[in-house]
Amino acid sequence: MTQQSPNAGESRLERGKRALAEIDGKAGHNVIAALADIAPDFATYLFEFPFGDIYSRTGLGLREREIVTIAALAAMGNAAPQLKVHVEAGLNVGLAREEIVEILMQMAVYAGFPAALNGLFAAKEVFQHLDATVGEAAE
Repeated sequence: MTQQSPNAGESRLERGKRALAEIDGKAGHNVIAALADIAPDFATYLFEFPFGDIYSRTGLGLREREIVTIAALAAMGNAAPQLKVHVEAGLNVGLAREEIVEILMQMAVYAGFPAALNGLFAAKEVFQHLDATVGEAAE
């Protein structure tokens, strides 16, 4: 899917849940589930605002939105858990591993080598986890 189009009859919450499932798959729902016992309202906010409002806008496709998100999280330098979720999301919406590596390398120019290194190591962990999961499923 290149662009989400808001469904007139769909609430922000419903639209956000649909977008999260498409973008982040299981990883996104794990984040939401982890908030259930400590901040269920915050989980609702995550569905509604980032996914129901922002990701569901037209103008950029999901692939482009994940490129921007991966770059921003890497540049922050302090969001490794969220970066890992969005590296996997990037793969879910059609980014190649090589593209993700290039995005993270580009961050060395604008956010510094430490941010780029941290981003690359976070991506490496995601890639290794996915490879191990695929390997286990094949056995």
